[in-house]
Amino acid sequence: MRKFSLDAQVREHLRQAAAASNGRSAETVYGGHEQALRQTLIAMTERTALADHENPGEATLQVLRGRVRLTCGPDTWEAMAGDLLVLPHARHGLEALEDSAVLLTVGMRG
Repeated sequence: MRKFSLDAQVREHLRQAAAASNGRSAETVYGGHEQALRQTLIAMTERTALADHENPGEATLQVLRGRVRLTCGPDTWEAMAGDLLVLPHARHGLEALEDSAVLLTVGMRG
């Protein structure tokens, strides 16, 4: 059993994102390439974006702090702290509408 504070990690990664030239900070908090499940904390400053990309498996995005916009082609969804988005199986992008932190959970395809 392992326990840690996501709130503390969010604070630290938002601080690191604010100091980074790209406005982002991320850390895999559970799993990795050798496991089927991976959870990554991503912090982004306001107006920072992740360009369109594929997802490697089933994925969800839980907004821990702030507000974000997910885009997939012409479709967009906005989410705020407490919301959970099921990511599409298509190219998609993410933009922080304010300083934000999300938890990306990916179930890798076998």
